[in-house]
Amino acid sequence: MLSLTEKEVDHIATQLLKGMVCFYQIDKKKIHQMPDDEDYFNYDLTEQEEDILDDIEANPDNFAEFTRMENPQEHQIMQDFIDRKVKERSLAEELVSALTKPKSMTAFKFLIDESKYKSEWTEYRKDKYLDWVKEQVDSFNYAED
Repeated sequence: MLSLTEKEVDHIATQLLKGMVCFYQIDKKKIHQMPDDEDYFNYDLTEQEEDILDDIEANPDNFAEFTRMENPQEHQIMQDFIDRKVKERSLAEELVSALTKPKSMTAFKFLIDESKYKSEWTEYRKDKYLDWVKEQVDSFNYAED
């Protein structure tokens, strides 16, 4: 059964928010992270990263993979934040409008970063990612049973 400390959950969530994918090596209780290949397809892996991927391929049951949320999940978090936290109607309308456009996450981030809600958004999103990591632990444990 996979069990992570709060510090490990926090570390993984932070890395996912930075665009990384994480692998938890169960026997050594070690977290490995590397850029998510969907975002960094031109990224050349280091020798150490290649070794980790070789280890994962050779012994997949010894690793738990942690991935970022899919775009629809991220989008829902942004919508929930608007609904629950943003009090100014004009800003809320701008944010909702931003979510309907191409590159909606970039547009949302631009508006939030220029508002008084920047730190509240950062904390809200981090909390959601902490929950997301815990959900992935639960899924991993369920799949093992």
